[in-house]
Amino acid sequence: MSRNQFSRRDMLRALGVAGAAAAALPALSACGVGGSFEAVNGAGEVSGPFDWRAAEGTTLHLLQTPHPYQQSLQPLLAEFTRLTGITVDIDLVPEADYFTKLNTELAGGTGKHDVFMLGAYFIWQYGPPGWLEDLAPWIANSSATSDTYDFEDIYEGLRTSTRWDFELGSPLGTGGQWAIPWGFENNVVAYNKAYFDQRKIKLPDTFDNFIQLAVDLTDRSQHRYGIATRGSKSWATIHPGFMTQFAREGAKDYELVDGRLEAAMASDASVNFTEKWIEMQRLAGPTSWTTYDYPQATGDLGDGTAMMVYDADSATYPKNKPGASAQAGNIAWYPGPAGPGGNYNTNLWTWSLAMNAQSKNKRAAWLFIQWVTGKEALSKAVQGGIFADPVRKSVFDGVFKQQLGGMPGYLDAFETVIGSSKIQFTPQKKFFDTTEDWSVALQDIYGGANARSRLTSLAKTCTSKVNL
Repeated sequence: MSRNQFSRRDMLRALGVAGAAAAALPALSACGVGGSFEAVNGAGEVSGPFDWRAAEGTTLHLLQTPHPYQQSLQPLLAEFTRLTGITVDIDLVPEADYFTKLNTELAGGTGKHDVFMLGAYFIWQYGPPGWLEDLAPWIANSSATSDTYDFEDIYEGLRTSTRWDFELGSPLGTGGQWAIPWGFENNVVAYNKAYFDQRKIKLPDTFDNFIQLAVDLTDRSQHRYGIATRGSKSWATIHPGFMTQFAREGAKDYELVDGRLEAAMASDASVNFTEKWIEMQRLAGPTSWTTYDYPQATGDLGDGTAMMVYDADSATYPKNKPGASAQAGNIAWYPGPAGPGGNYNTNLWTWSLAMNAQSKNKRAAWLFIQWVTGKEALSKAVQGGIFADPVRKSVFDGVFKQQLGGMPGYLDAFETVIGSSKIQFTPQKKFFDTTEDWSVALQDIYGGANARSRLTSLAKTCTSKVNL
C-alpha cells in the first residue's frame, strides 16, 4: 500500500480506537474568523449494525448545479428512496451562480442543504472555517458505512485530492476527508483524428513538437487553427491544460521556504514554459483566446475549427457521440506531450459530494453520499452514456470501458496518465484569488508584457496573499 492510500483499517489505527467509537472525534474547530463554526462530528452518534433504513422518513436537501453527473443521477433517485425510505429534495442552481449561493449559505451556518456538490479546490476555502463535515470518521465507522463500500476502489489521486489538514505547506492527502469524489476529469489532448489520418500526422511526444504541430495545422484563411485552450480571466484558465503541461515541464507554483510559501511562477522553468505557452496561443490558438472557456474550446473542436483541444477529457468526450457535433466520430484522444524524462504529470478536477457540518440530517446525508458514490449507483449512472470518468477503478474497468469502442485513444490516454493524475497545485486558502491573478498575468503577457517581469510581479503578489 502506498503512503497516501488510507483505508478504513488505517483510519481506525490512526484514531487509536475501534468500532463505532472511531467516529467520536469532533470536526475541525472554528478558525476564529467571521462565518466560522464549531460542530460535533455526527458519526459518533451512530452505533449498532449497519442499516440502509436507519434514517427512514427523513427528507434530505441537496444543492447541485446542472451537470452530466447530476443528470445521470436524477433517474436513480427513486431507487435510493426505495432502498432507504429517505426522500431527496434537490435545488438546482446554474454554475455561474452556484458557488455564490453555496458560499453565502455556508457562511450563514443555516444548514439548509445537507449535501452539496463541491470541487476539490473549494475545500481549501470552505474547510478551514468548519463548514464541512469530516467524512473520515463516517468511513471508519462500520455502523455507518456498509462493508461493501470499498473506499479504496476510488482512485488514489482522487481520495487524496479531497483530504487536507489546512496547514500552510502541508501536502494533500493529510488531515480530514472533506468530500467524496463523484466524477472527475483528466486533462489531456483531444484531436481531429480524421484530419490527422488523412495527412498521416504523427502525434507529438514533446512540448516543442506539439507547439510546432499546432502552428503547422493553423490556416486562418481556412478558418482552421491548431490548438484550443482556455484563456479567460478566471482561475479555471490555469487548472486544465496549462497546469498539466506546467507540471510536466518541471515548473511549480509554490515552494515552502522557512515556513512560508514562496510563489515560484517567476522561476526559469515557469518563465520558459509560459513564454512557449503564450506564443502557441498567438500563433496557433483562437483569435479571441482571452475570452475562451471550455465551451468555446470544445465547441471549436466539434465544429472542425480547432484541430486539437488541451482540456478535460470528459469535456471533449460528449462531442464524439453520434449527432453531438459536426465532427462526431472523427475525434480521438492522446495523453498530450510528455515532459522531460517522459513524465505524464496531469492535473485533475473532481466534482465531489460534501456534507454540511451544520446539517440536522447527517446520518441520512452519509447514507446518500455513500450510495451515490458506491459501485452499483455509479455503474448505473455511467450506463446512461454521458457520465465520463467514474471515480472507481472497478466501474471504469467494467461498465465504462464497454462504452469506449467509438472513442479511439480515450482508454490509452486515461491509463497512461492515471498513475500521475492528481491535483498539481500546492493547496492554499487564497487559491481562487491568486489563480485568477495568474490568469490576468497570462493575458497581459499575451498582450505583449515581458513574461519574466510580469511573472515576477505576480509571484510577489501571490507570496504576500498566501501568507496572510
